[in-house]
Amino acid sequence: MRIVVANSPGGPSDIIARIVAAAMQERMGGTVFVENKGGGGSNIGMGLVARAEPDGTTILLATSAYVVNPSLYDTLPYDPFKDFSPICELATSPNVFAVKPDLGVSTMKEFVALAKQNPAKFNVSTPPVGTTPQLEAEVLKVREGLSGMATIVFAGGGEALQALLGGTVQLSSGVLAPAHPYIKSGTIKGLAVTGERRWHDLPDIPTMAEAGFPDFVFETYTALLAPAGTSPEFVRKLETETLAILAKPETREKLMRTGFEVQARTGKQHMERVAREVPMFRDIITKAGIKVKS
Repeated sequence: MRIVVANSPGGPSDIIARIVAAAMQERMGGTVFVENKGGGGSNIGMGLVARAEPDGTTILLATSAYVVNPSLYDTLPYDPFKDFSPICELATSPNVFAVKPDLGVSTMKEFVALAKQNPAKFNVSTPPVGTTPQLEAEVLKVREGLSGMATIVFAGGGEALQALLGGTVQLSSGVLAPAHPYIKSGTIKGLAVTGERRWHDLPDIPTMAEAGFPDFVFETYTALLAPAGTSPEFVRKLETETLAILAKPETREKLMRTGFEVQARTGKQHMERVAREVPMFRDIITKAGIKVKS
Protein backbone atom coordinates (compact mmCIF):
# COMPACT_ATOMS: atom_id res chain seq x y z
CA MET A 1 0.00 0.00 0.00
CA ARG A 2 1.24 3.46 -0.82
CA ILE A 3 0.45 6.56 1.19
CA VAL A 4 0.48 9.53 -1.17
CA VAL A 5 1.69 12.78 0.36
CA ALA A 6 0.66 15.77 -1.74
CA ASN A 7 3.82 17.69 -0.82
CA SER A 8 7.56 17.33 -1.26
CA PRO A 9 9.75 15.42 1.24
CA GLY A 10 10.77 16.94 4.56
CA GLY A 11 7.56 18.77 5.44
CA PRO A 12 5.08 17.95 8.21
CA SER A 13 2.84 15.73 6.10
CA ASP A 14 5.88 13.73 4.97
CA ILE A 15 7.14 13.38 8.57
CA ILE A 16 3.87 12.02 9.94
CA ALA A 17 3.24 9.82 6.88
CA ARG A 18 6.55 8.03 7.40
CA ILE A 19 5.91 7.52 11.11
CA VAL A 20 2.44 6.09 10.41
CA ALA A 21 3.60 4.00 7.43
CA ALA A 22 6.31 2.30 9.50
CA ALA A 23 3.85 1.56 12.30
CA MET A 24 1.25 0.23 9.84
CA GLN A 25 3.74 -2.08 8.20
CA GLU A 26 4.85 -3.44 11.58
CA ARG A 27 1.26 -3.94 12.75
CA MET A 28 -0.43 -5.17 9.55
CA GLY A 29 2.40 -6.76 7.60
CA GLY A 30 3.01 -6.30 3.90
CA THR A 31 4.76 -3.23 2.52
CA VAL A 32 3.56 0.28 3.27
CA PHE A 33 5.51 3.08 1.60
CA VAL A 34 5.24 6.85 1.18
CA GLU A 35 5.14 8.50 -2.24
CA ASN A 36 5.53 12.28 -2.50
CA LYS A 37 3.47 13.99 -5.19
CA GLY A 38 3.90 17.72 -4.59
CA GLY A 39 2.88 20.63 -6.76
CA GLY A 40 -0.21 22.59 -7.68
CA GLY A 41 -0.85 23.68 -4.11
CA SER A 42 -1.22 19.99 -3.16
CA ASN A 43 -3.89 19.53 -5.84
CA ILE A 44 -1.74 17.20 -7.95
CA GLY A 45 -1.37 14.60 -5.21
CA MET A 46 -4.98 14.88 -4.03
CA GLY A 47 -6.27 14.59 -7.59
CA LEU A 48 -4.05 11.55 -8.18
CA VAL A 49 -5.60 9.67 -5.27
CA ALA A 50 -9.13 10.81 -6.17
CA ARG A 51 -8.66 9.07 -9.54
CA ALA A 52 -6.78 6.03 -8.22
CA GLU A 53 -8.30 2.56 -8.34
CA PRO A 54 -10.30 2.03 -5.13
CA ASP A 55 -8.61 -1.30 -4.48
CA GLY A 56 -6.95 -0.55 -1.16
CA THR A 57 -3.46 -0.04 -2.55
CA THR A 58 -3.50 3.78 -2.55
CA ILE A 59 -4.53 6.18 0.20
CA LEU A 60 -4.03 9.91 0.75
CA LEU A 61 -2.32 11.69 3.62
CA ALA A 62 -4.28 14.95 3.50
CA THR A 63 -3.48 18.23 5.20
CA SER A 64 -5.52 21.37 5.74
CA ALA A 65 -5.12 22.17 2.03
CA TYR A 66 -7.93 19.65 1.55
CA VAL A 67 -10.42 22.09 3.10
CA VAL A 68 -8.73 25.35 2.05
CA ASN A 69 -8.35 24.71 -1.69
CA PRO A 70 -12.09 24.60 -2.52
CA SER A 71 -12.12 28.34 -1.75
CA LEU A 72 -8.76 29.14 -3.40
CA TYR A 73 -9.25 27.59 -6.84
CA ASP A 74 -11.91 28.00 -9.53
CA THR A 75 -11.57 24.33 -10.41
CA LEU A 76 -10.24 21.38 -8.44
CA PRO A 77 -9.24 17.83 -9.44
CA TYR A 78 -11.25 16.49 -6.49
CA ASP A 79 -14.47 17.04 -4.59
CA PRO A 80 -13.79 17.05 -0.83
CA PHE A 81 -17.23 15.64 -0.06
CA LYS A 82 -17.65 13.05 -2.83
CA ASP A 83 -14.30 11.73 -4.05
CA PHE A 84 -12.92 10.15 -0.86
CA SER A 85 -13.83 7.73 1.90
CA PRO A 86 -12.46 9.10 5.18
CA ILE A 87 -10.33 6.74 7.26
CA CYS A 88 -9.38 8.83 10.28
CA GLU A 89 -7.81 12.05 11.49
CA LEU A 90 -4.26 11.70 12.78
CA ALA A 91 -2.83 14.80 14.40
CA THR A 92 -2.59 18.56 14.24
CA SER A 93 0.30 20.96 14.51
CA PRO A 94 0.29 24.69 15.11
CA ASN A 95 2.21 26.84 12.67
CA VAL A 96 5.11 29.07 13.63
CA PHE A 97 6.60 32.30 12.32
CA ALA A 98 10.38 32.06 12.53
CA VAL A 99 13.47 34.09 11.66
CA LYS A 100 17.22 33.63 11.91
CA PRO A 101 18.68 35.08 15.11
CA ASP A 102 21.02 37.40 13.17
CA LEU A 103 18.01 39.38 11.88
CA GLY A 104 17.99 40.99 15.29
CA VAL A 105 14.29 40.81 16.12
CA SER A 106 12.77 39.03 19.11
CA THR A 107 9.02 39.46 18.59
CA MET A 108 6.47 39.53 15.78
CA LYS A 109 5.82 43.22 16.47
CA GLU A 110 9.54 43.95 16.03
CA PHE A 111 9.63 42.01 12.76
CA VAL A 112 6.57 43.82 11.38
CA ALA A 113 8.03 47.21 12.37
CA LEU A 114 11.33 46.35 10.67
CA ALA A 115 9.66 45.03 7.52
CA LYS A 116 7.43 48.10 7.25
CA GLN A 117 10.53 50.29 6.87
CA ASN A 118 11.18 48.72 3.47
CA PRO A 119 8.82 45.82 2.64
CA ALA A 120 10.42 45.20 -0.76
CA LYS A 121 13.60 44.04 0.99
CA PHE A 122 11.77 41.34 2.90
CA ASN A 123 10.16 38.07 1.88
CA VAL A 124 8.49 35.12 3.55
CA SER A 125 8.75 31.45 2.62
CA THR A 126 5.72 29.15 2.82
CA PRO A 127 4.67 25.66 1.78
CA PRO A 128 2.26 25.33 -1.20
CA VAL A 129 -0.64 27.63 -1.93
CA GLY A 130 -3.64 26.44 0.07
CA THR A 131 -1.70 25.34 3.13
CA THR A 132 -2.50 27.15 6.35
CA PRO A 133 1.08 28.57 6.62
CA GLN A 134 0.71 30.15 3.16
CA LEU A 135 -2.73 31.44 4.01
CA GLU A 136 -1.66 32.94 7.34
CA ALA A 137 1.28 34.70 5.67
CA GLU A 138 -1.12 36.42 3.28
CA VAL A 139 -3.46 37.35 6.14
CA LEU A 140 -0.51 38.86 8.04
CA LYS A 141 0.51 40.90 5.00
CA VAL A 142 -3.01 42.21 4.46
CA ARG A 143 -3.61 43.10 8.09
CA GLU A 144 -0.22 44.75 8.65
CA GLY A 145 0.12 46.59 5.33
CA LEU A 146 3.02 44.48 4.08
CA SER A 147 1.81 43.88 0.53
CA GLY A 148 5.29 44.75 -0.74
CA MET A 149 6.80 41.77 1.08
CA ALA A 150 7.03 38.90 -1.40
CA THR A 151 5.69 35.45 -0.56
CA ILE A 152 8.00 32.72 -1.86
CA VAL A 153 5.98 29.52 -2.21
CA PHE A 154 7.73 26.16 -2.19
CA ALA A 155 6.53 22.67 -3.07
CA GLY A 156 6.79 21.55 0.55
CA GLY A 157 7.38 22.70 4.10
CA GLY A 158 10.88 21.24 4.19
CA GLU A 159 12.00 23.32 1.23
CA ALA A 160 10.36 26.45 2.65
CA LEU A 161 12.26 25.99 5.89
CA GLN A 162 15.54 25.42 4.04
CA ALA A 163 15.06 28.81 2.38
CA LEU A 164 15.14 30.44 5.82
CA LEU A 165 18.10 28.35 6.96
CA GLY A 166 19.97 29.29 3.78
CA GLY A 167 19.23 33.00 4.14
CA THR A 168 17.12 33.23 0.99
CA VAL A 169 14.18 34.63 2.97
CA GLN A 170 13.91 36.65 6.18
CA LEU A 171 10.72 35.08 7.59
CA SER A 172 9.36 31.54 7.51
CA SER A 173 5.69 30.72 7.92
CA GLY A 174 5.46 26.99 8.41
CA VAL A 175 4.15 24.10 10.42
CA LEU A 176 5.91 23.65 13.74
CA ALA A 177 6.94 20.03 13.14
CA PRO A 178 9.88 20.50 10.72
CA ALA A 179 11.01 23.73 12.41
CA HIS A 180 10.91 22.28 15.92
CA PRO A 181 14.46 20.83 16.12
CA TYR A 182 15.99 23.98 14.65
CA ILE A 183 14.15 26.15 17.20
CA LYS A 184 15.25 23.87 20.05
CA SER A 185 18.88 24.08 18.90
CA GLY A 186 18.75 27.86 18.49
CA THR A 187 19.48 27.75 14.76
CA ILE A 188 16.29 29.70 14.13
CA LYS A 189 14.12 31.79 16.44
CA GLY A 190 10.39 31.21 16.74
CA LEU A 191 8.59 34.53 17.07
CA ALA A 192 5.06 33.20 17.62
CA VAL A 193 3.02 30.03 17.29
CA THR A 194 -0.42 30.18 15.70
CA GLY A 195 -2.17 27.71 17.98
CA GLU A 196 -4.60 28.56 20.74
CA ARG A 197 -1.93 27.92 23.37
CA ARG A 198 1.85 27.77 23.65
CA TRP A 199 3.62 24.57 22.64
CA HIS A 200 4.49 22.43 25.65
CA ASP A 201 8.29 22.35 25.24
CA LEU A 202 8.67 25.82 23.71
CA PRO A 203 7.21 27.83 26.59
CA ASP A 204 9.05 31.04 25.68
CA ILE A 205 7.33 31.38 22.30
CA PRO A 206 4.03 33.26 22.64
CA THR A 207 0.88 32.63 20.67
CA MET A 208 -0.01 35.20 18.03
CA ALA A 209 -2.76 36.50 20.33
CA GLU A 210 -0.24 36.97 23.13
CA ALA A 211 2.11 38.66 20.65
CA GLY A 212 -0.52 41.30 19.90
CA PHE A 213 -2.29 39.75 16.90
CA PRO A 214 -5.82 38.82 18.02
CA ASP A 215 -8.02 36.38 16.11
CA PHE A 216 -5.01 34.71 14.50
CA VAL A 217 -5.31 30.96 15.05
CA PHE A 218 -4.17 28.60 12.31
CA GLU A 219 -3.21 24.94 12.55
CA THR A 220 -2.41 22.18 10.11
CA TYR A 221 -4.24 18.90 10.49
CA THR A 222 -3.42 15.56 8.90
CA ALA A 223 -5.85 12.79 7.96
CA LEU A 224 -6.00 9.59 5.94
CA LEU A 225 -8.54 9.10 3.15
CA ALA A 226 -9.11 6.42 0.52
CA PRO A 227 -10.57 6.91 -2.97
CA ALA A 228 -14.37 6.81 -3.02
CA GLY A 229 -15.58 3.29 -3.77
CA THR A 230 -12.93 1.61 -1.65
CA SER A 231 -14.36 -1.36 0.22
CA PRO A 232 -16.08 -0.14 3.41
CA GLU A 233 -14.66 -3.15 5.23
CA PHE A 234 -11.12 -2.17 4.24
CA VAL A 235 -11.71 1.45 5.27
CA ARG A 236 -13.04 0.35 8.66
CA LYS A 237 -10.07 -1.96 9.15
CA LEU A 238 -7.61 0.84 8.38
CA GLU A 239 -9.50 3.16 10.72
CA THR A 240 -9.35 0.61 13.54
CA GLU A 241 -5.67 -0.22 12.99
CA THR A 242 -4.57 3.42 12.67
CA LEU A 243 -6.48 4.52 15.77
CA ALA A 244 -4.83 1.65 17.66
CA ILE A 245 -1.41 2.87 16.46
CA LEU A 246 -2.22 6.41 17.61
CA ALA A 247 -3.34 5.13 21.02
CA LYS A 248 0.11 3.75 21.79
CA PRO A 249 2.03 5.96 24.25
CA GLU A 250 5.24 5.57 22.24
CA THR A 251 3.53 6.77 19.05
CA ARG A 252 1.96 9.76 20.81
CA GLU A 253 5.32 10.66 22.36
CA LYS A 254 7.13 10.35 19.03
CA LEU A 255 4.59 12.61 17.31
CA MET A 256 4.64 15.12 20.18
CA ARG A 257 8.44 15.31 19.97
CA THR A 258 8.19 16.21 16.28
CA GLY A 259 5.61 18.95 16.84
CA PHE A 260 2.29 17.10 16.45
CA GLU A 261 -0.61 16.76 18.86
CA VAL A 262 -2.45 13.47 18.33
CA GLN A 263 -6.18 13.82 17.59
CA ALA A 264 -7.09 10.20 16.74
CA ARG A 265 -10.55 10.98 15.39
CA THR A 266 -12.71 8.66 13.33
CA GLY A 267 -13.44 9.11 9.64
CA LYS A 268 -16.91 10.40 10.50
CA GLN A 269 -15.44 12.98 12.88
CA HIS A 270 -12.97 14.04 10.21
CA MET A 271 -15.78 14.74 7.76
CA GLU A 272 -17.44 16.88 10.43
CA ARG A 273 -14.25 18.96 10.42
CA VAL A 274 -14.36 19.17 6.62
CA ALA A 275 -17.99 20.36 6.69
CA ARG A 276 -17.08 22.99 9.29
CA GLU A 277 -13.80 24.26 7.85
CA VAL A 278 -14.58 24.54 4.13
CA PRO A 279 -16.95 27.49 4.72
CA MET A 280 -14.73 28.85 7.53
CA PHE A 281 -11.72 29.19 5.22
CA ARG A 282 -13.90 30.61 2.46
CA ASP A 283 -14.81 33.41 4.85
CA ILE A 284 -11.17 33.97 5.88
CA ILE A 285 -10.01 34.08 2.25
CA THR A 286 -12.77 36.52 1.29
CA LYS A 287 -12.11 38.86 4.22
CA ALA A 288 -8.35 38.81 3.58
CA GLY A 289 -8.88 39.72 -0.08
CA ILE A 290 -6.90 36.73 -1.34
CA LYS A 291 -7.42 36.18 -5.06
CA VAL A 292 -8.97 32.95 -6.27
CA LYS A 293 -6.70 31.04 -8.66
CA SER A 294 -7.78 29.57 -11.96
